[in-house]
Amino acid sequence: MTNQKEKIIILIGPTAVGKTKTSIELAKKYNGEIISGDSMQIYKGMDIGTAKITKEETEGISHHLIDIKEPDESFSTAEFQTIVREKITEISSKGKLPIIVGGTGLYIQSVLFDYQFSNAPSDDDFRYRLEERAKVEGNVCIHKELQVVDPVSAGKIHPNNIRRVIRALEVYHCTGKTMTEWQSKQELESVYNAAVIGLTMDRDLLYKRINQRIDMMMDNGLLEEVKGFSDKGLQNCQSMQAIGYKEFYPYFDGLITLDEAVDQLKQNSRRYAKRQLTWFRNKLDVSWIDMSEALDSKGFHKKINEIYVTIEGKLKIKSNT
Repeated sequence: MTNQKEKIIILIGPTAVGKTKTSIELAKKYNGEIISGDSMQIYKGMDIGTAKITKEETEGISHHLIDIKEPDESFSTAEFQTIVREKITEISSKGKLPIIVGGTGLYIQSVLFDYQFSNAPSDDDFRYRLEERAKVEGNVCIHKELQVVDPVSAGKIHPNNIRRVIRALEVYHCTGKTMTEWQSKQELESVYNAAVIGLTMDRDLLYKRINQRIDMMMDNGLLEEVKGFSDKGLQNCQSMQAIGYKEFYPYFDGLITLDEAVDQLKQNSRRYAKRQLTWFRNKLDVSWIDMSEALDSKGFHKKINEIYVTIEGKLKIKSNT
């Protein structure tokens, strides 16, 4: 029954649309705690490039799943699902409302729906052989095999995340179906009573904000942040494939100018924002709020009240204020 499920708010939307400011207001309004749904803010030290919330910006609101991994560690969707569900129960048990905020679509979907990642058939011998081959032949060689049988999964999984690469190959080996095909056959029953709020914005305005944000990141030391990881030899790690980091490695190698790297970062960020919006519209039942007029205090007040009405209608809750 829906009324027996834990209630949560999910706030999604492309980069630079205003999720951070909105999420703080929601947490204050509904006595909430925030869980980051961003796949890169989990990494320590990746602060500027991921637009990680600062201590001052939190306004005292508890945040979870930020700075929980070292940059050289891998992180999977299944791991995210497990940790976030534990956090939701923990926050709910305190009488507070969990609020998931982020733009990583598959992560959000994995929490909201009952994906059972461990239920796909397995073959220990097959997996062991691939693990041993990866040690001898390299991760890229195994990843190329995945590209042949499951190009969709290969496009989503970095070669260095060898555990996920091998798991995708194992599923195909055991079922004859790609990981995407196997997951699509599962029953997608919502685990939670969720209000999914999506923030959107006029495209030209959003792109302008993205460009401005990147210029600000550069002023705040993004280049130095990425250089620090590069000097530690971490450029091939899963974390360093994030937008905001990978664009600078050709510059460090002398292949492009700094201006070209920044331009590439802006282009990649705009394209990613477009993909985010398309993904969410196709995959989730979202109540969309256009934030184009929310750039001043009057416009933001109007839009945040619109969000309050939507949430209270969906979750049948009252505010804390």
